[in-house]
Amino acid sequence: MTSRVAVYGAGSWGTAFSVVLADAGREVALWGRRPELVDMINATGVNADYLPGVQLPERVRATADPAEAAREADIVVLAVSAQYARPLLEAWREQWTPRTVFVSLMKGVELGTNRLMSEVIAETTGAGSDRIAVLSGPNLAREIVQRKPAASVVACAEEDTAALVQDACHTPYFRPYTNRDVIGCELGGAIKNVIALAVGVTDGMGLGDNAKAALVTRGLAEATRLGAAMGADPLTFAGLAGMGDLVATCSSTLSRNHAFGYRLGQGLTVDETRELTKQTAEGVASCKAISALGHRHAVELPITEAVVDIIHGGQNPKDIVKALMSRATKPEGLERGDRLETGR
Repeated sequence: MTSRVAVYGAGSWGTAFSVVLADAGREVALWGRRPELVDMINATGVNADYLPGVQLPERVRATADPAEAAREADIVVLAVSAQYARPLLEAWREQWTPRTVFVSLMKGVELGTNRLMSEVIAETTGAGSDRIAVLSGPNLAREIVQRKPAASVVACAEEDTAALVQDACHTPYFRPYTNRDVIGCELGGAIKNVIALAVGVTDGMGLGDNAKAALVTRGLAEATRLGAAMGADPLTFAGLAGMGDLVATCSSTLSRNHAFGYRLGQGLTVDETRELTKQTAEGVASCKAISALGHRHAVELPITEAVVDIIHGGQNPKDIVKALMSRATKPEGLERGDRLETGR
């Protein structure tokens, strides 16, 4: 049983997961990039920038020194923004040991390379798949720190590693399951952010619950199609890392991606919405990388493409909704009629 865990990323989810680890009996070193935030956490026991009013357990101590955070930590948890992970991990390369287990909380796909976060970790640290795990599920940070019941999935190619991480974060209110389908769990966590942006747009436009239900369902179909093409188990998308995370992110007012889309649906521009948004909405960047994965694997992703058109193409949400509803009719299914022409 590991006693010390390093968590890199003092945002809302990194801080919330630190609470889970501490409640599970672990000593937690929480790395933050801003010394003033670190000092505030250590002085008050509160991360007022991201989780105001939440008293952190005494087992959580913050540091701005990445090497100090890594010292004597067998498990390293990564909760930084997906688009900044590579340069940070490359800069920290010398801190890891041959036994370090990496756990990704990052729900995104890297722009440019279109790499999943487990692939980025492998490329920058040299760790094998037996030492890289991902944790994904319906885990809204604010509810986690309120100790409300939640479940998640720890996915790793090596069952013993998944069980190690599972043990490190199991509490009376946080129930982790294990899974060996790393690709499926990662894609589920990344694509749900994009679908939540789309749902937020339609909610902001006042299009109703029927539209929301349709987007959630067809969004799940997109994730499953792409996952199957990339070697994931389609059944993973019916679980916590798929449907579970998708439902929570698309329906909760605590969701950053839904909130971002909602403002766009109300008529704000992308720049105006970014100005109002204090925390990262991973789907804003990842939608382009996920779209590229769809093209690479010849899988049609109409909702993802619609989000790309709105956020990066400057298209009017009303026109995009009309275009989605006007697509050619077809039988419902996860595969039939859903492959690109180049993939038939």
